[in-house]
Amino acid sequence: MRMASRGTPVLVAAVAVLLLAAAAASATPGRGVESTTLAERTVDGTDYILKELHVAPGGSTGWHTHAGVLHAEVEQGTLTHNAADCTVDGVYGPGDRFTEPAGEANVHIGRNLGETTVVMKVLYVLPEGSEHAEDAENPGCDFE
Repeated sequence: MRMASRGTPVLVAAVAVLLLAAAAASATPGRGVESTTLAERTVDGTDYILKELHVAPGGSTGWHTHAGVLHAEVEQGTLTHNAADCTVDGVYGPGDRFTEPAGEANVHIGRNLGETTVVMKVLYVLPEGSEHAEDAENPGCDFE
């Protein structure tokens, strides 16, 4: 009986690790993306974070969502933006601005299909303490 009780925590831990690994394997984290935080401020329970993002040629943000709204302006390169139904819902070049809405219903991905690094400024408007983005599973598209 003692042997079983000693082995049980190990078994539970092993199962937890396997479940976490399976969950992580189904998410699609970004690749070729670097970000620098330029400014952060919290006002009345809302985080405002300004970042500069670089997406290398062939890179992507990975499928993800946001707990709040994101506003972006492309400074260099071309970003191809796909919605959860796999369609291209925007192609943004230098000077173009776009907004990503909040919520799990708004799964999306940004991809650099060109040969020039995409550089953009991004303002995250999030509930205080929220992650900047949450990885999501590929919704069934034949890419990423």
